[in-house]
Amino acid sequence: MVLKINKPVVSVEWLFRNLDSQNLIIFDATIPKVTAKKEVSSDEKQQIKDAIFFDIQKTFSDENAPFSNTVLSAKAFEEKAQQIGISKDSCIVVYDDLGIYSSPRVWWMFQLMGFTNIAVLDGGFPAWSSKNYPTEKPTNHQPKKGDFIANYQSEKIKYTADVLSSIESDSFLIVDVRSKGRFLGTELEPRKDVKGGRIPNSVSLPYSEIVENNFMKSEKDLRSVFNKINPKNKDFIFSCGSGITASVLAFGAEIAGIKNHSVYDGSWTEWGSTEGLPIEK
Repeated sequence: MVLKINKPVVSVEWLFRNLDSQNLIIFDATIPKVTAKKEVSSDEKQQIKDAIFFDIQKTFSDENAPFSNTVLSAKAFEEKAQQIGISKDSCIVVYDDLGIYSSPRVWWMFQLMGFTNIAVLDGGFPAWSSKNYPTEKPTNHQPKKGDFIANYQSEKIKYTADVLSSIESDSFLIVDVRSKGRFLGTELEPRKDVKGGRIPNSVSLPYSEIVENNFMKSEKDLRSVFNKINPKNKDFIFSCGSGITASVLAFGAEIAGIKNHSVYDGSWTEWGSTEGLPIEK
């Protein structure tokens, strides 16, 4: 059976039922939180059976860029996606070990590249393992090269110049998904040489407020959260520390049926370390 996904999120029960589908590819997109005290040791690590590790930081980010997690060019993304077995007819389910943290970044990157047959696993690995569904020690699966073609969707990404011009605009709402303390500048930034504070005229909506016990809130609750901060339905620009958790908000907006959103790829790492940009505290 060839799988086609018509929504951005799927349950572990759905994934378990469809494990044998011929075009299914499962990605483990786990990265540690930038604020994490320690990483899970390799001895403890498990993955969903037959999952492929999707390396956000070393393979699917531009390592020559000055800021972490900078998205690849369409051509570079296309080549690397082909190398890990992605084809035009693939169906991708992506998860991470923290429930909902880094997996939406992968979902967003594929949206940016014009590929929509992808969903995030709600609850991630904790939900999967809680059902005693099949897992394995990390295994280096070698898929056959795919024929994925990127179709870049430039409206889904914003750069510093775009955000700067949006500060005074009535058409955009800049939403900062970092913690309240980092937004207010009362909490130290975890990255060296990055100032504290926020983008002027931005509003705070920590990504943790749309996630509950490792699962996304319901479509109805998500719609309520987004409508409350954006009653005039301005175009959303989501910003975080380095583009990872801003993608959680983009993912949540998509679940809620909201289409007018984009991610500031450099996010606060770029804004807070670039001289001359306005900062509020």
